[in-house]
Amino acid sequence: MENFSEKKTQFWLNTAHFTNDIYTGMLNPIMPFIAMRLGITMAIATVVLSMSHICASLLQPIFGFFADNLQKRAFIFWGIIFTSVFISLAPSVNNLILLVLFIILGSLGSSFFHPQALGLAVKFTKTDVAKNMGLFMSLGTLGFALGPVVSAGIVQFGGMDKLPYLSVLGILVGLSMFFFVPKIKIDEKDLKSHEDFVHTFKTILSNRKLNLLNLISILKSLITTSACILLPFLWKDMGHSAFYIGFALFAFNFMGGLGSFLSRKFELKVGTENVFYFSMMLPLPMLILFMFTYKQFPVLSLIIFILIGLIQWMAVPVTMVMAQSVIPEYKSIIGGFINGFSWGVVAIAMTVIGFVAQAKGIIPVLIVVAFIPALLSVPIVKKIFSLKS
Repeated sequence: MENFSEKKTQFWLNTAHFTNDIYTGMLNPIMPFIAMRLGITMAIATVVLSMSHICASLLQPIFGFFADNLQKRAFIFWGIIFTSVFISLAPSVNNLILLVLFIILGSLGSSFFHPQALGLAVKFTKTDVAKNMGLFMSLGTLGFALGPVVSAGIVQFGGMDKLPYLSVLGILVGLSMFFFVPKIKIDEKDLKSHEDFVHTFKTILSNRKLNLLNLISILKSLITTSACILLPFLWKDMGHSAFYIGFALFAFNFMGGLGSFLSRKFELKVGTENVFYFSMMLPLPMLILFMFTYKQFPVLSLIIFILIGLIQWMAVPVTMVMAQSVIPEYKSIIGGFINGFSWGVVAIAMTVIGFVAQAKGIIPVLIVVAFIPALLSVPIVKKIFSLKS
């Protein structure tokens, strides 16, 4: 491991993250059309998407534990292969049970991939960890951004039956990683026995600073997930095409990737604490402005929505680096918590939020969702910076 090429290794880890997240971003824009084809309501479709997020996110800390203990690269190989194959197959099935099964299997692949990839992105860094993490996170976000426009474009111009062909890309990248990502050098003194599972998670979950950083991740992903799942149904009801919806989500997540990429520079200029405030407070007034413009001024409302993506993702690399530095020996597990568990918690909440949105309206629900992190931002952030570890 001492002789690895940092640039080559980071290139393949970033490429894999970009590719994996293309598939994880494919379902949101086309779910209204899948729901119409299968004859299910928005609330049920939201539950299906929530199951995807739960399986892709909630289990990441557990997979991160085994990745840290086993120190084998299998998680990144099989993760991306499962994601690419089953997510590509899911939209083309003709019944709800198969749809759910394939989405679960594909989402578990993403859950396999992310914690170890996050841990290796740090492990194979010899220079600026924050810079590499920003690039790694931004490319994942860019992949997630590309997913909607790819799936929506194929559905609109070729049909859902063409989506399974997309799995070839993920399979090829997964196989390439086997040759180009260095093997992990096993150091016996750093290995933790499987009996340490309870102790490891107790150590992490009892750390107050990590709990607060996890809470920030949950609050921020609450806005992103709610908007990306619910707004496609709003736009479809307004008569917009699948490609329009896919482009909107692409632009939102593309700007999120740009926000992640610029995060380090922004942090150096304004300070870490202000990055959190900026990212947690601004979405509320912007969503209120969206509420007053989406009918009469759809172009303006789309621009507002896209800019929310830039703001939302600005604090993601900052949160990740800060969290991994609290207990450095558990990088993959903590990566699983920040990048996965927080999204999984929100996914569980979405199973309820979808029914509320169907009953009370999408826009009022989004306003309430954005109000919560804005309200809690000051006490949470101040507490984080008052704690030493």
